[in-house]
Amino acid sequence: MNPSTAMATVLVDELVLAGVTDAVLSPGSRNAPLSFAFARAAAAGRLRLHVRIDERSAGFLALGLAKRSGRPVPVSCTSGTAAANLHPAVLEANHAGVPLMVLTADRPPELRDTGASQTIDQIHLYGTAVRYFHEFGVAERRANQNGYWREQICRAIHMATAATTSPGPVHLNLPLRDPLVPDADGNDDWPEPLAGRADGQPWARPPRLSHREVGDPVVLPGRTLVVAGEAPDRYGQAAARFAAGYGLPLISEPSGGAWGSSLAAGAWLLGDRGFLDRVAPEHVLVIGRPTLGRSLSRLVQREEVGVTAVEPDPRWPDPFHTASRIVLDLVEVEVDDPDPEWLPAWTLADKAAADVVAERLRGSWPSGGLAAAALVSAMPSDSLLCCGSSNPVRDVDYFAARRTDIDVLTNRGVAGIDGNVSTAIGAALASDRPSFALVGDLTFLHDHNGLVIGPGEPRPDLTIVVFNDNGGAIFSLLEQGEPAYADVFERVFGTPHDTDLSRLCAANDIPHQLAGSAQELADAVRAPATGIRVLEVAADRVGLRELHNDIRTAVADALSGHPAG
Repeated sequence: MNPSTAMATVLVDELVLAGVTDAVLSPGSRNAPLSFAFARAAAAGRLRLHVRIDERSAGFLALGLAKRSGRPVPVSCTSGTAAANLHPAVLEANHAGVPLMVLTADRPPELRDTGASQTIDQIHLYGTAVRYFHEFGVAERRANQNGYWREQICRAIHMATAATTSPGPVHLNLPLRDPLVPDADGNDDWPEPLAGRADGQPWARPPRLSHREVGDPVVLPGRTLVVAGEAPDRYGQAAARFAAGYGLPLISEPSGGAWGSSLAAGAWLLGDRGFLDRVAPEHVLVIGRPTLGRSLSRLVQREEVGVTAVEPDPRWPDPFHTASRIVLDLVEVEVDDPDPEWLPAWTLADKAAADVVAERLRGSWPSGGLAAAALVSAMPSDSLLCCGSSNPVRDVDYFAARRTDIDVLTNRGVAGIDGNVSTAIGAALASDRPSFALVGDLTFLHDHNGLVIGPGEPRPDLTIVVFNDNGGAIFSLLEQGEPAYADVFERVFGTPHDTDLSRLCAANDIPHQLAGSAQELADAVRAPATGIRVLEVAADRVGLRELHNDIRTAVADALSGHPAG
């Protein structure tokens, strides 16, 4: 057995022993040893292998698998720009706290800085975005390497799964020398045994951190507003229990884990300054990382509003520098003398605003809001929804009815539109539930390579709803969309593409259906289907800004007579 094959075989074996169940591979010449090792482990039924030709899509596929399953998922690629193409997924995993394992093949040291093909500097390639980096020593034909190889896998998994901080990506760089394929004669002799532990356990089992002693609780005033941002479901669920237990209003983003239990029109209430002037919280308790709106930032920057953040990661999110206390867990928080009038004031306002939003949205087809509402209402119980990072997640938040029986997943770590299709496919593969995705056309096109799945590769049952308004509709709602910039808006912000999505789907043998009404979309969502399919809603961006302004004005009018609470 040659050294590169020996090391790759041991690394993959230890990954399996440490609990890895899925691996993603973008094959190349330099990572051939790992490719053989992963393929053989998959053939033996030890793990499920996913092969992709595009490293960026592969990275986000692994991200989706890891995010949904909570288990570390390795993604392997060859050297050079292949490794650079994993960077976006690494960044998302870093900010979203996802245990992604990146295994990059590399040239050995003697081929670096020599002009050798496909060679870049891969040492600390991802900088501070990874929890742990290690470059393996070049494998050699000698003893005393098996334990080293296996321990480094255990160390990397330990660091990826919240050993000292939140979960996150790790990077293992593997310089590999020729030969890069198994020996033709099949000779497996080696100077030392290459087996793992005799009991089948991981080579090294690092100690878990004990729960730290909780000191005096943080006591919040009775008129506290609870806000759940992007966070693992368990934090959002804890937030929902906390808010219900103390009788506090709760606003949650779709991926906050508490969305189904939160106020239906919370985003609209936060956006109404007049309402907040009349029903102002004394304190805001923030769980996770809110990412969707500017209205929360205006609220927490009011001098009279205190802010406490709940976040186990030492790098707690506080972009407005307003949090006076940061705690690791809600068990450290209490509410003093809850105000019995506080929650009813928000609940009545929420009902008034939600009624106005539903009434103004009715008849707005084809709009992203109505498409989101139709999709969410038609999804079966106990299903998964993956939202694109631009308008789709906001449409779900603003317009869809809250449901406690579905899970929502997004890439809001750094909120990019890249890789969203692959993330949804990965999450669906890691789920045993009916799975759906809602994305915009630019998000869909940005990762249409995610649909390139070879014959025999695992495929999930996933319905992708594409709201196609031929460009970047979100900019219509931002400053760039103001009438003063109409002369340049369409080309440089609207970015129309005129792509026929049905032909793109046909090229990848993906069933495609055009939904001409909200009812047609709902009926198609309810129809049983297997494999990946695309439901397209065709629209334009004309009137989007006006629709949102109209709803915002109507909500303000409905709340104008609301009592102070």
